[in-house]
Amino acid sequence: MNYSLHCTACNAVYGMEYKAQICAKCGNILEVEYSHMLSSVPSNSGFWGYESILPKGVYRHYELGSTKLIPAHSKGLHLKMEIENPTRSFKDRGSAIEVAKACEYGFDEIVCASTGNMAYSISYYAKLYGIKSTVFIGGDANKDKLRDIRETHDARTVKVKGDFTKAQSLAEKYSRKHSAFLAGDYCYRKEGQSTLAYELLAQIPAADYVFVPVGNATLINGITKVFRELKTSNAKIHIPKVVGVESTSCNPLEKAFRTGVPIKYQKPRTKADAIAVGLPTFAQPAIEDLHLIGGDVVAVTDKQMAVEQKEFYSEYGLVVELAGVASVAAYKKLGISEDVASVAIISGGNV
Repeated sequence: MNYSLHCTACNAVYGMEYKAQICAKCGNILEVEYSHMLSSVPSNSGFWGYESILPKGVYRHYELGSTKLIPAHSKGLHLKMEIENPTRSFKDRGSAIEVAKACEYGFDEIVCASTGNMAYSISYYAKLYGIKSTVFIGGDANKDKLRDIRETHDARTVKVKGDFTKAQSLAEKYSRKHSAFLAGDYCYRKEGQSTLAYELLAQIPAADYVFVPVGNATLINGITKVFRELKTSNAKIHIPKVVGVESTSCNPLEKAFRTGVPIKYQKPRTKADAIAVGLPTFAQPAIEDLHLIGGDVVAVTDKQMAVEQKEFYSEYGLVVELAGVASVAAYKKLGISEDVASVAIISGGNV
């Protein structure tokens, strides 16, 4: 779909030929705005069946998305199995778009910051497209993930003395210095990850709740953006209540959502590394959308996630990371009735 890029801070506008995801004038994040608003849900014919509602580009149709929605053992709950993606997390939905745009614009290297899963994903698609990848990863990142990223996907990894927020700053500096395409939690990724919302509307149109693990708030904002646009267009579609889920040991979005105070940095102290983000990039637009569509944000403890991780393996025979079952922990914490149709996004399975 034809689009333009709008700065969220200074209101600068760029055309489709602009080769970056942050504003050249003020350095803030950009948003994709399409030439016309969507008023209905496209039929579900696989991830690339949604290409007509993604940023116009030159894409290679690698297999991803279209993950299963299965009934959980808890009556009323369904599980959206994002661990079925090639690198076992929802990150692939955005990485496929970002790497394709990097190649379309003529870059031979892509760089990102990550807590682990995004680095897996970016380096995987960069290798498929034949371009170099450099990833900056916070000092608390899982050592096994770091090794696999280097050895399996040929990525150059830079371990940072600091957390994700520090890594993101260094990735942005690297992109400017080395003319590498800056990927990560930016506008093109958000558009790719928004396809999850369309899949849910096609798979379970009567869902009342959707629980979404929150790190940099890109996924949840991709989902809320779709629901907000559909609501604004008065589409005759049932919009579920979106519930963002953080760890009580790193919950900056929840605090800002509840207090109305601008989001503040919080040092991550959670073992759920995939959601260990102290200053979520898309926090403010996510909060605005959640208020508009009637959403919520809750936090669960690392212990609650650990319990669900063990139970998930016991019940389904599948390994998931702590953040991957934060959604299930939140569902149980809120005590949602079995008569209410709910979805927990199982976001990642890399431990």
